[in-house]
Amino acid sequence: MPVRLAISRLLILMVAAQLAISPTASAAELTNAEFQQLHKELQPGDEPWLTIPWKIALLNAQQTAAKEDKPIFIWAMDGHPLGCT
Repeated sequence: MPVRLAISRLLILMVAAQLAISPTASAAELTNAEFQQLHKELQPGDEPWLTIPWKIALLNAQQTAAKEDKPIFIWAMDGHPLGCT
């Protein structure tokens, strides 16, 4: 099955499931206060990983690590970011 077809079917299934859960729900039912509350709850909080001074460029990371006598942690992946390889 082509990837696009699989993604399309999954999207249709997700929409159908949402409609089955709340068939009469619409965007108009969400008040501004409810939106503000949801928006506030979905913002990242005091996450420990946000305090790490991440480097994007490997050479900058190597220079900083050498200066501070610390190791380098590299997160690398191969393939499509959504796992559709």
